[in-house]
Amino acid sequence: MSGRALLARLAPVLACVGLLAVWQIAALGLNSDSFPTATDAIRAIPSILGDEEALINILASLRRMTIGFGAAVLVSIPVGLSMGRSRTVASFFNPLLMVTYPVPKAALMPIIMLWIGVGDLAKILVIFLGVSLPVIYHSFEGAKAVEEKMLWSGAAMGLSGTERMIRIVLPAALPEILTGCRTGLVLALITMVMSEMIARQSGAGNILFNALDMGQYDTVFAMIIIIGAMGIGLDAAFERIRARLIRWSEPQFDIPLSFT
Repeated sequence: MSGRALLARLAPVLACVGLLAVWQIAALGLNSDSFPTATDAIRAIPSILGDEEALINILASLRRMTIGFGAAVLVSIPVGLSMGRSRTVASFFNPLLMVTYPVPKAALMPIIMLWIGVGDLAKILVIFLGVSLPVIYHSFEGAKAVEEKMLWSGAAMGLSGTERMIRIVLPAALPEILTGCRTGLVLALITMVMSEMIARQSGAGNILFNALDMGQYDTVFAMIIIIGAMGIGLDAAFERIRARLIRWSEPQFDIPLSFT
């Protein structure tokens, strides 16, 4: 492995180490009980992960996130593709998206709680809303970019409108769709934690705020590290899946790139 390739692999680790070093120095300099050092926060992680109740809460968060993300993807991709290929569909959904896009999805949580309570369904719905918009947008852009000649060829071969959508538009738009899904995955994690902070019954956000109420600041920062690690792990896993699914669309290089 070349030095440049090794550096590229180590770059994320070095960035994390650098961030922890800055955190440690800043905490020692401020010397505040509400801002523990990085080493104190890291030492609190094993006690959290070793606690059965905490693990149940974290798994509950991941379950809500998985359901909300999966439902959003299943609904949003067909909507976005249809918008990209039909002006009528686009003109119907565009005003709705323009109204809901700038609204922070967690801000809807109190309203949703009034309607359906504070259970899992409310949190899953907030996650669903947070994920849907980027997936719809990228699906729309991907479908809109499909060349008309490809669709004409499909029609000449006797493919119906639905078959052209599945066999031509969906594969061609897949790289853009997966970009939206990757963005949605990050938003799913954010909205998951924020919804659990508002409707505090269980979950990672509930652990974080309970610790904050009790002044357990090392636990608060440890949970922030755990949530961040969850985000990094989920993003890395999704990127591996994405790279396999759209390997055909990306250039493959056998030698390192050089821009010098």
